[in-house]
Amino acid sequence: MGRVPLAWCLALCCWGCAAPKDTQTEADSPFVGNPGNITGARGLTGTLRCELQVQGEPPEVVWLRDGQILELADNTQTQVPLGEDWQDEWKVVSQLRISALQLSDAGEYQCMVHLEGRTFVSQPGFVGLEGLPYFLEEPEDKAVPANTPFNLSCQAQGPPEPVTLLWLQDAVPLAPVTGHSSQHSLQTLGLNKTSSFSCEAHNAKGVTTSRTATITVLPQRPHHLHVVSRQPTELEVAWTPGLSGIYPLTHCNLQAVLSDDGVGIWLGKSDPPEEPLTLQVSVPPHQLRLEKLLPHTPYHIRVSCTSSQGPSPWTHWLPVETTEGVPLGPPENVSAMRNGSQVLVRWQEPRVPLQGTLLGYRLAYRGQDTPEVLMDIGLTREVTLELRGDRPVANLTVSVTAYTSAGDGPWSLPVPLEPWRPVSEPPPRAFSWPWWYVLLGALVAAACVLILALFLVHRRKKETRYGEVFAPTVERGELVVRYRARKSYSRRTTEATLNSLGISEELKEKLRDVMVDRHKVALGKTLGEGEFGAVMEGQLNQDDSILKVAVKTMKIAICTRSELEDFLSEAVCMKEFDHPNVMRLIGVCFQGSDREGFPEPVVILPFMKHGDLHSFLLYSRLGDQPVFLPTQMLVKFMADIASGMEYLSTKRFIHRDLAARNCMLNENMSVCVADFGLSKKIYNGDYYRQGRIAKMPVKWIAIESLADRVYTSKSDVWSFGVTMWEIATRGQTPYPGVENSEIYDYLRQGNRLKQPVDCLDGLYALMSRCWELNPRDRPSFAELREDLENTLKALPPAQEPDEILYVNMDEGGSHLEPRGAAGGADPPTQPDPKDSCSCLTAADVHSAGRYVLCPSTAPGPTLSADRGCPAPPGQEDGA
Repeated sequence: MGRVPLAWCLALCCWGCAAPKDTQTEADSPFVGNPGNITGARGLTGTLRCELQVQGEPPEVVWLRDGQILELADNTQTQVPLGEDWQDEWKVVSQLRISALQLSDAGEYQCMVHLEGRTFVSQPGFVGLEGLPYFLEEPEDKAVPANTPFNLSCQAQGPPEPVTLLWLQDAVPLAPVTGHSSQHSLQTLGLNKTSSFSCEAHNAKGVTTSRTATITVLPQRPHHLHVVSRQPTELEVAWTPGLSGIYPLTHCNLQAVLSDDGVGIWLGKSDPPEEPLTLQVSVPPHQLRLEKLLPHTPYHIRVSCTSSQGPSPWTHWLPVETTEGVPLGPPENVSAMRNGSQVLVRWQEPRVPLQGTLLGYRLAYRGQDTPEVLMDIGLTREVTLELRGDRPVANLTVSVTAYTSAGDGPWSLPVPLEPWRPVSEPPPRAFSWPWWYVLLGALVAAACVLILALFLVHRRKKETRYGEVFAPTVERGELVVRYRARKSYSRRTTEATLNSLGISEELKEKLRDVMVDRHKVALGKTLGEGEFGAVMEGQLNQDDSILKVAVKTMKIAICTRSELEDFLSEAVCMKEFDHPNVMRLIGVCFQGSDREGFPEPVVILPFMKHGDLHSFLLYSRLGDQPVFLPTQMLVKFMADIASGMEYLSTKRFIHRDLAARNCMLNENMSVCVADFGLSKKIYNGDYYRQGRIAKMPVKWIAIESLADRVYTSKSDVWSFGVTMWEIATRGQTPYPGVENSEIYDYLRQGNRLKQPVDCLDGLYALMSRCWELNPRDRPSFAELREDLENTLKALPPAQEPDEILYVNMDEGGSHLEPRGAAGGADPPTQPDPKDSCSCLTAADVHSAGRYVLCPSTAPGPTLSADRGCPAPPGQEDGA
């Protein structure tokens, strides 16, 4: 019903004062039917009805509740004429509908009409609410430490009242403790096992049961975290575990972080500035020895213990500090010079870590027949010794050591003194120029050389870039454009050698088979380019042959010696990889950089004819001539990747970016896992930084890696499951319609990738196992490889066409261009159908060793030599 007219409002306002005079009596009331009474349960629907008969135009009926107009009432009014003329008698029926009965709907209801200046009100009807108790508050799930008090709340109401509450624990009513049946809050002194709680609300109509709340019992916070012993590079810490109820502790986690001088002691109020290092400890005993620490360095540590129900709260951060150690090396460049009876000894501070605060130096000297003399020099690095006695000291040697509060470091090697020899006066020169003449002449000559060099460099730069472009001529009296480079451009680069890198001798020896001479690598066209580098086609000139390779250049230079050694050590490990499904490393070289720091790294990889797997799948589905890829081939791709990842996991390598785009197809159509280790080591600071989540391949990363930046072999298993989904969908993007920023919440809600169309149920079940929330529940790569190989064996062989392949025998004919090693190449060109062809058997094709996919009459693909071949009539060739 719409808004009530103003006349009704004025009539209602005057109704109270004019009731004795203007309101109807039972004799003259137009109402022939009054509202009835309704009593129902909460949420039910009820209807009230008023009926009246009037003479002339029917009035509008207004509903009242407790004397107030219901402006937005859900009412309908029906008017039925009782005569042939509109001025005759009318029957008016008004119905008020009350949906979802609530406590606020209860009250006294009446109908009101206004006729000929008088207000008529029907007899009242009553609406009441009665039913089972209704919960206003229910108990919530909680995680509480063992034997720790906690409260639960539950509140319900009628009508009818009163409503009494009864608490239940593990579906058993609690003992009749005083106040339990009426309290809204349940106070529990503590639990020693995980339990469920609910409450029952009782009234005259019956009983209502609340939701069941699960109270998980976690271990108590460990206490008495302290240091047992301290060493320069070790700390042994111990703690006392808290109560864990009936659940024994499975392990404890200890976090340690290097303290920041600008933060000081946190006192448990905030986290340290760095990402803590987390160590898992089997218990008992409840202690741990931290090794490989920095001497004389402050740290902060904390502990949390875990049972089968979950982890306990962390202890507050405890500041600890390692003790001082002795210097790791002797002073450098020790020299001893003798002048008469005096010896001047000089040295430099040790280059290796001092492991503490340097307190000074000690010097020792002795002769052939004299005892050793020790001297404490202090912090000075120069001392003069006075040799006394009638006879000179024979074979005098000097050694120096540095010391801290922990003791003396290593002594330097004994430095002998040369026998004193008098220096003869030089013969007088016949003549000599004044020194300022010589200095002035040298300055003038240097200035001339510098000016000439700048002129030549500027001139050469212009000639090299433009040559001699515009030259006057007398041909037809006008200028003509000519181009002739006067000098060739020098392509010599600054080639880094192992000796110039400043690395250890042991690492140099390991790098003999890894480093490649930069001048032996010739670069060609660019196959692909990304944010961190580019992949180019290249040739490696070997002693007896030329090898086609893919050259990966890096855009980010190595800035520190530590990064350089990490890069080269990783190259040594990758060089030893030997597996048919893992991209092997041919070598590494360096090229000069205009920037300061170390030279830029260049990674040399095998050239992969068919490019990356993701582009291959997309071309098969969305290319100009789509190619059907049978399930057997897709499962073979998955098994190849699982085999390569199994090999990497045995080598304790974590990929962290496994996806179809990072898997390559070689000439034999076998998949090789690529883009791991070396290319990622120097970029992991930016590529996986949590603050820049856009840099992370979030749709392939495991849920625990998104949350905590934890990467394990089981997080690679998650990525492998997404890669299987990519292969099954022929290159579709995972989680279509879900933004990168929404992935974590999407996964946390339990959602996963849907089963692709035409995907075997067994394959999808294997994918789903890779996406288990708990990493321990995911299969290993060995299990995945075995299951995929068994699935491949169970599949029927792909149907082959009558004529296996058509191979172009004309060497000069058009051919299919192979795709590059890292993707990014142009689509393959189409062969000319008019080229002559011959049929080869499968053995002939395999001996050729170079294949591309071609459409055929059969559902499955065929393999043809890369020179291309027209298909049978009615079909077109493609890749």
